[in-house]
Amino acid sequence: MLGTLKPTDDGRFALRFERRFRHPQAKVWRAITETDQLRAWFVQILDYDRLRFDLGPGARLVFVPKAEHEAMGIGYGQVTRFDPPNLLEYTWDSEKLRWELEPDGDAACRMVFTNIFDDRDSGVSLGAGWHAGLDLLEASLDGRETNQPAWESPQADYERTLG
Repeated sequence: MLGTLKPTDDGRFALRFERRFRHPQAKVWRAITETDQLRAWFVQILDYDRLRFDLGPGARLVFVPKAEHEAMGIGYGQVTRFDPPNLLEYTWDSEKLRWELEPDGDAACRMVFTNIFDDRDSGVSLGAGWHAGLDLLEASLDGRETNQPAWESPQADYERTLG
């Protein structure tokens, strides 16, 4: 299912995804909070050996790109909401990323992920990128090979719906 894009009250834009995983909430929480698990699915341009992602209320975050992506520069953030294993919210430069988890039966979890950003034109590329990343998350949770999926297919879908 594609993400949805809506304006926020403060003039920004919220890209929202809802996914259901056939895994317990605790397992999904670990996948979105532990660096060794983020490597398998999260933003693929990051250098996870230099990333600073120590979570807790008010924690400072540092997003370091791999050498071949140095031109993007280091990103900085801060944890704004932290309620394990239900809610994680943090900033990454001017963006806000919010992860909400809730149990869905005994062995499943429902996730709502929202990315808030300034420029509506970014919605297509962010939508395709997060869509591909969440597909990778599902594969990682399922124990399937997590090769980086092609983002071109969701890119075309997001261009049609958000462009």
